[in-house]
This record gives sequence, C-alpha cells and structure tokens, in this order.
Amino acid sequence: MSSESATNEAVGAPRVERPVAGEGRFVSEARFYDKLPKGVVRCILCPRMCVVAEGKRGHCQVRENRGGAFYSLVYARVCAAHVDPIEKKPFFHFLPGSTAFSVATAGCNVNCTFCQNADISQSRPEELPAEYVSPQQIAALAKRFGCPSIAYTYGEPTVFAEFVMDTAAAAREIGVRNVVVSNGYIQPAALKTAYAGMDAVKVDLKAFTDRYYRDVVRARLKPVLDTLVTLRNMEIWTEIVYLVTPTLNDSESELTEMARWIKVNLGADVPLHFSRFHPDYKLQDLPATPVSTLERARAIAEGEGLHYVYIGNVPGHPAQNTHCPRCRQVVVERVGFAASRVLLKEGNCAACGEPIAGAWQLGAGRLAPSG
Repeated sequence: MSSESATNEAVGAPRVERPVAGEGRFVSEARFYDKLPKGVVRCILCPRMCVVAEGKRGHCQVRENRGGAFYSLVYARVCAAHVDPIEKKPFFHFLPGSTAFSVATAGCNVNCTFCQNADISQSRPEELPAEYVSPQQIAALAKRFGCPSIAYTYGEPTVFAEFVMDTAAAAREIGVRNVVVSNGYIQPAALKTAYAGMDAVKVDLKAFTDRYYRDVVRARLKPVLDTLVTLRNMEIWTEIVYLVTPTLNDSESELTEMARWIKVNLGADVPLHFSRFHPDYKLQDLPATPVSTLERARAIAEGEGLHYVYIGNVPGHPAQNTHCPRCRQVVVERVGFAASRVLLKEGNCAACGEPIAGAWQLGAGRLAPSG
C-alpha cells in the first residue's frame, strides 16, 4: 500500500458513467496463478504465494478460487479517481508540473499498521462503492482531463495487475504514459510482465530491516529489494519513498546501510524521498517525525553519495527542490505539490550543463531515463 493519500490535496474527481448493475462485470480470470490438484490454486503474483481452496480468497481479499480457477474481483472496479499533480505520487523526476489521472481499486497484499488509505487497501471489494470504468474509458478520461499520464495508486496496484496491464495498453495507444505507485511486494516474473508497459514506478521502501517488515508491514524486506533491482534492470524510471517512523526505522546505522545499498545496487541517481510520518490507522502512539530527523536522514544519504535526496510531508522545506549534483543550483523548484520553476535544457542543468537524471519530456515511445 502506498503512503500517498487518496483524498488529501486531490484537485479533481471526474465523474464516470455507471453501467448496468451486477457484480459479475468486475470479475476477470487472474493471469498469475497455477492450478493444483483437487481444485486448489496457487497465486504466483506476490511473494505470499497464497494457496487457495475452492470458494476462498487470497491474503489480498480481491482474488478468489471459483471452481478451481482463480479470479480477480476488482477488474475495472474503480473506487477512487482523481486528477493529481505528479509530484503528489511523489515523482520529482518525471514530467514535473504535469498531472496524473489517478485510479485505484480495493485491496492490498500487505497490512501496514500506519496506512493512510486503510479504507481502500484493507477493505474487501464489496465493502466499497465503486464504478465500472473500462481500460479504454480510463485512458480517454486521462486524455480529456489533460493528464499526460495515468497513475495506478492509493491501493496496491499489484493486486489489480490485470486491470493495470490492460489500461496501460489502452493508454499507450493514445499517447498517454503510465506510472505505478507500489509497495514493491511482487514476484519478479509477475513484475516483468505486469509492469513491462510502465514509464515510471515509485516504490515505498518501508524500512531496511526484516524485523520492521514482519512487525509493522506484515511482509518481508528481500522481495522489495529484489523488485528495485529488477526495475533497474528493466530500465524503468524508479523513485523511492522511505517513511521515517520515529524509533522504529530511523537509526543512523539503518539509514546508512540503506543508502549504501541503494548506491551500490541502483546507482547514485535514484531519487530517495524521506517522508514525514504522521500517526494514522493502528499506529497512533508515536509522534510525527521531527523535521530534524528527516534532515539527519537526508544528510546521511547525501554523505553516502546519493545525488537526489528529498524531504516529504514538510510543506515549504527547501529539500523539496531538485539541485544539480555538480553545481548545486536549483533545477526544479517546488511549492507544495507544484513545480513552480523548471530550469532544465533538454534534461540538463541550465547553469552548468550537467545531465539531470530523470524522464523530463514527452516524446515518441517510452520515456527513457536520462542522466
């Protein structure tokens, strides 16, 4: 589940047409499962590898065994749709100043105790009001509202992968890009198929210890690290958000180890966003992250050689701006969720000519990362 809120700062909620009623329109056979003996199926979409008996659902609660076949219950079952600034995702190195048509269905494959969107992510599909919006309709809506990209977000796009794949294909046909906001908890083989058409992926790296993942996220760390390496190998533009939770994942040793791992395995140009924790959902006994802690985390990551390190959820903080790693001039200035000034020339620093890593301009084909 993403750390991005589905409601805060939304700048529009387009209306869509309601089709003929009926739950069956949301049901589509899953594309990532194996059939086992006696009508049992095994999901191969995420690392949980749920083994599901007839009439039962997987951990995410949106995939069900019906007669020995596995079905998604959330195909085109849109429970949230907004026009958001791309910076809200947050993507800071992908089409700054643009908007993304953002969609979600119910469900998630992890259980973060601090989830901002628990009403979406921790709900069964039938518990939420939703509209049927086809992949072609989503693509057309993005075009109509002037959004150069579609963001699959709020809930966890892994669990509605079939809808993501088909919508991305429809979007590409009319020149609309695709970005995913994910927890990164997906099997490598499924990732290579489901996200092959993505232009950018933002991954929430919740912590850099397996203990935190087990206790707070109800998942494991290694699959998320594997996802980040796979995305790197696929040459898909990737940004990372690390929600700094006081006393749980903010030690100097953990932050240092993470920054070193990122540089070695992903490179110095991967943007890293340290986001401020606010008490939410089941984790309300901790205070909001001190700004000084975020600044310390940023200093550690920059000290380890990462070029683009940001502070999030602190409106007006200067660490929301992008600086040239060579001359340190501001190349993208941000106010809130808006890019107020972009001082780039064909992806290079306007002051010194240094290439600034990112996907900055629309063009034919996939947006290729530069820098």
